[in-house]
Amino acid sequence: MAQQPTGTLEKIRSTGIITLGHRESSIPFSYYDKNEKVVGYAVDLCYVIADAVKANLGLAKLEVKLVPITPALRIPSILSEKIDLACDTMTNNLERQKVVAFSSTYFVAANRFVSKVAAHLRTLDDLKGKTVVSTIASTNLKQISELNEQRHLGLTILAAKDNFEAFRMLESDRAAAVVMDDILLYGLVANSAAPADYVVSDEALSVEPYGILLRRDDPAFKKVADDALAAIYRNGDINKLYAKWFLNPIPPNGMNLNVPMSAALKRVLAKPSDSGDPEMYAMRNTAE
Repeated sequence: MAQQPTGTLEKIRSTGIITLGHRESSIPFSYYDKNEKVVGYAVDLCYVIADAVKANLGLAKLEVKLVPITPALRIPSILSEKIDLACDTMTNNLERQKVVAFSSTYFVAANRFVSKVAAHLRTLDDLKGKTVVSTIASTNLKQISELNEQRHLGLTILAAKDNFEAFRMLESDRAAAVVMDDILLYGLVANSAAPADYVVSDEALSVEPYGILLRRDDPAFKKVADDALAAIYRNGDINKLYAKWFLNPIPPNGMNLNVPMSAALKRVLAKPSDSGDPEMYAMRNTAE
């Protein structure tokens, strides 16, 4: 006899709806295209999970509801059951695992900064005394604040409501640098009016493994999510999705990020893990 669904699975079965939280400007993971359609690498992965949930529950139809979220609202939206999954660029770390759960890692980024080429800012020490900005409620903001204290950098640190606002502060010289995950910086630069005017630092401040955000203490739902991701990691479909978003032209302007899959990501796709321990992942985010 089939086991009755509980937790999130029962919620979805009884309503016929799965609710996905998405970002508005996290290119190429979760964002609006020109037609206000929600697109991105993380969004595609959430749809893979939604299809697996539908099959697991034996539903003839499953409605997918999309809800915009901000960094500050991600965890509260999961805990309040406003959303079932956060299709987002959220770093899986041990501190957050005390409150929420994550799917298997689907991307590995590094925390870096972008600045204007003309400013000649290449290392963290070059930022001494400068104004920098990061996104509110992000690990990037927390880390640059900690590094500022530890290394006595004398930074003025601003918190932007989203990625686009942070980059606009750099464009308008309200900030000398934006501190963020490198892959998001590449997207912001590529989507800017003058990409050649900006440079992303070689220096990596940390490793940032991304997972799809889930509620804690719901092992049945997490298993469906992890199994769905493991299946596309195993059959190679993940490589097609990666190429779609990182190696080909993407909305809204047909830019190509041209970012090959990193060695760290290849390892985690070959051996899936939901570890929030940064030591599990390579600090070096380069292609093999």
